[in-house]
Amino acid sequence: MKFNRKPWFNDYIRTKENKDFSFIKFIKDFIFYHRVRYMVYFRLSQNAKNKISRLFYEYKLYRLCRRYGIEIKTDTQIGEGFCMIHPYNITVSPLAILGKNVNMYKGSTIGNNTGNPHGAPVIGDCVQIGINATVIGGITIGDDVLIAPNAFVNQDVPSHSVVIGNPCRVIPKENATGQFIWNKI
Repeated sequence: MKFNRKPWFNDYIRTKENKDFSFIKFIKDFIFYHRVRYMVYFRLSQNAKNKISRLFYEYKLYRLCRRYGIEIKTDTQIGEGFCMIHPYNITVSPLAILGKNVNMYKGSTIGNNTGNPHGAPVIGDCVQIGINATVIGGITIGDDVLIAPNAFVNQDVPSHSVVIGNPCRVIPKENATGQFIWNKI
């Protein structure tokens, strides 16, 4: 089926096992999976043409936020192919910038910092942020970076790395997210 690629489409395709699109399957996923509903409303709100429709989408996001703890403001710059896996209690600062093909797991946080380094993170393409991982401060995370569960990242991370622990330890590794980032956009 030929389908016009809307801003939410690439986010939806990233959540699937394959890139085949079926409208019936999409409707089913939209009804039963809140991660799909959240990203559709998020992208529609970002691209709303008038204030009434934007208000409606933001109200739907607010309801999902209250129920599942997903806190991502529509001002946040998030690249195509954003995927929330087990989307509960995920927080992203509105000042953060996320690249394409980013995976986030339950309990992960991307926050700004008033201390040192001041600001919010800039996250590259093909990054996986594990369960309960925290990325904080005006730092830069490169492309192809795997942030392990429960890691606390408050320093710059070069591309092609694995980050573990608290305090964080950076381990260089080619194709660090190869088996975790599927259906790349």
